[in-house]
Amino acid sequence: MTTFGDLLDRELRAAPARPLVTAYDAGARTELSVTTYANWVAKTASLLVDELDLQRGDRLLLDLATHWLGPVLLGAAWRAGLQVVWEGETDAVVCGPHSLPAWADRATDLVVVATALDPLGRRFADGVPTGVHDLGVEVWSQPDAFVPWDPPDDDDAALPGLTQAALWRDAAAGTLVTEGGRLLTTRNPASSEGWRGFAQALARGGSVVLAGAGSDLEAVAASERVTDRWPAP
Repeated sequence: MTTFGDLLDRELRAAPARPLVTAYDAGARTELSVTTYANWVAKTASLLVDELDLQRGDRLLLDLATHWLGPVLLGAAWRAGLQVVWEGETDAVVCGPHSLPAWADRATDLVVVATALDPLGRRFADGVPTGVHDLGVEVWSQPDAFVPWDPPDDDDAALPGLTQAALWRDAAAGTLVTEGGRLLTTRNPASSEGWRGFAQALARGGSVVLAGAGSDLEAVAASERVTDRWPAP
């Protein structure tokens, strides 16, 4: 287990129907099984690489609020050999509705993808500025399988200061979630710290429950049968 692709393939063989990502947002509940998650990762990676021409080693900046698409974008980037960043120079950015105005003018010099962060992954109702790619429009036509023509290896950068091998080694040894556990977290998985919750859950054969703002944490914990929380109550 040295790359994200190796790890996801292992989970697909072991228990493809088990829940992997569950998200609560504005009263809506969305659940992705391992298979559904893998399909979203494949579609998103295909969009980034085959349609938008990102290449292994490119930097992808995530500027998103808490949403189930956060883990999808992490996985798509790592499957394609991209490095996920949150600051500095970047080759592409994926932003949400609140940060779209700040990035729209950059669409002439870098790839700008925007998502409406709809619970079902749908498009912006009023469209996006010229030059910006609407994830909710363009991702649906992508295939459910993705095989990179230049696959990443364990020495490829996954995050600032972490190779793919180091990322998954550290995640497997992490303490946020027990082996096979279900982690409830209020941390944004698309943030510079929040990615740890999702990564550890995946590496340890567990799952993650993302609780957005306003969620009743006790009710969610009970209904989802969580075993671990981050931050601890």
